Amino acid sequence: MTDDDYREQHKQRLAYMPWLYGHLKPKHRAWAEPWQAEIQQRLMQLETVHFADDCFVAPQAVLLAEPGRDIIVGFGCQIAADCVIHGPVSLGPGVSINHHVSLDGGAAGIHIGEGTRIAAYSTLYAFNHGMAADRPVREQPVTSRGIHIGRDVWIGARAGIVDGVTIGDHAVVGMGAVVTRDVPPWTIVAGNPARPIGRRPGAPEQVAK
Repeated sequence: MTDDDYREQHKQRLAYMPWLYGHLKPKHRAWAEPWQAEIQQRLMQLETVHFADDCFVAPQAVLLAEPGRDIIVGFGCQIAADCVIHGPVSLGPGVSINHHVSLDGGAAGIHIGEGTRIAAYSTLYAFNHGMAADRPVREQPVTSRGIHIGRDVWIGARAGIVDGVTIGDHAVVGMGAVVTRDVPPWTIVAGNPARPIGRRPGAPEQVAK
């Protein structure tokens, strides 16, 4: 095996485990930073995508952002392989999006707060179709109210979050949950539809209802 073989394997590891990017040794940073700069520069040339410093985006991720539907990626964010992100989407600093996550901002957008983590195969869609009987679903009017995710939120694998939902700071969404209504700060929800099952350990006594 050559050094190039090991480097390509390391790139794949980073693509599916992007949190490792922040812990690279200097010898790996020497090639990883130019590699990331090239990927991000190309995306910014092709789409209305904006990257802050020290971000990671896997080359296998798909970012689509027409003018007026920008994708804004805050400082130190990480976007793993096989994600599909369609603006408008705004990621605060330190947001981590694991592989195979789908985000579609509809018209109103998806806003994700600082330090939030979204696990693999989760889906957030900030739009909805009408369901009237007078026409097929594909011809129904589309509405969009937006999705707002707070700071330090953990969204478990294969969770789904529908349009119009707000998730408060420090909340936790269990694996496979389908969130159809707002989640208060510090609250743990699970199930389909998602319901409160507790609070994060050490949460303040006063939690918004």
